[in-house]
Amino acid sequence: MLIPVLLFVVGLVFLIKGGDWFVDGATGIARRFHLPELLIGATVVSIGTTLPEVMVSTASALSGHGEIAYGNAIGSVICNTALIAAITVAVRPGKVDPKSLRLPVCFFFAAAALYAGIAYTTGYFSRVAGLFLLALFAAYMVSTVWQMKSSPAPAQHEPAGEEGSTLKDVVLLIAGAALIAVGANLLVDNGTLIAQALGVPESVIALTFVALGTSLPELVTAITSLAKGHGALSLGNVIGANVFNLVLVSGVSVTLAPFPIPQGSTIAGYNASLVLDIPVMLLVMALLTFPALTKGKLHRGQGLLLLAIYAAFCVAQFTL
Repeated sequence: MLIPVLLFVVGLVFLIKGGDWFVDGATGIARRFHLPELLIGATVVSIGTTLPEVMVSTASALSGHGEIAYGNAIGSVICNTALIAAITVAVRPGKVDPKSLRLPVCFFFAAAALYAGIAYTTGYFSRVAGLFLLALFAAYMVSTVWQMKSSPAPAQHEPAGEEGSTLKDVVLLIAGAALIAVGANLLVDNGTLIAQALGVPESVIALTFVALGTSLPELVTAITSLAKGHGALSLGNVIGANVFNLVLVSGVSVTLAPFPIPQGSTIAGYNASLVLDIPVMLLVMALLTFPALTKGKLHRGQGLLLLAIYAAFCVAQFTL
């Protein structure tokens, strides 16, 4: 019991320090190249914080459990939006740049439409569907790079003695991502062992440590970003991570091992995933992004509403 507790603490330290380095590196790159923090968050930061989902889903697909990737993708989107982004908005609401937000939001709903269309029609995620999702990922990255290049970049005036600062930012970004990934694994694995030793039911473990574990990087990045005054970075990270969860995480797992929609609990005789999970995923993303796109600002009430929806969603999962 002592070793899991010590490793749990080490994982927590890795997450905190990794989040610190990751945010410093990302914001440093954004400042150096005069790019919006929201855009950096939706690409570079999101790739780093989505690593746990990629690892979990790929390993599951290769071991013949591709259905885990399905739940992981949808569950992570809901957690990222209705818990992590909601905390950011509830604590520090403010203005956002609709122009920087438009691209990742459009790609998310395009991917979600494809995902939902497959789920409600065929109910089977084939290898072709996986390739379509990966093509969307490639299109998203190309479009984002194009958007970055087309953004006006004023002439740089680097302070003396800051040669190599770009390299330092990149090193901080990579080292931070590595620490976050290792820390998340240590926290999830040893937290599960501690919970089992204390007699916590396996169903509770699955819905807490394991489900939230792959979203810990986004949570750490959100908290660190808030503490450092970079709320836009956190919002961009969440939206970008949601895009990657559908097009990259799901795309890789479906391409490696096609699978049908898992048949679990039902609501009024229908698959609970079709009645509850997918609609909630679309609802929380719409509640987060549409006001930001139309009004250019986020309100504390949005964050509180999203947190309430997340709490209700978790209760529903326990009672189904």
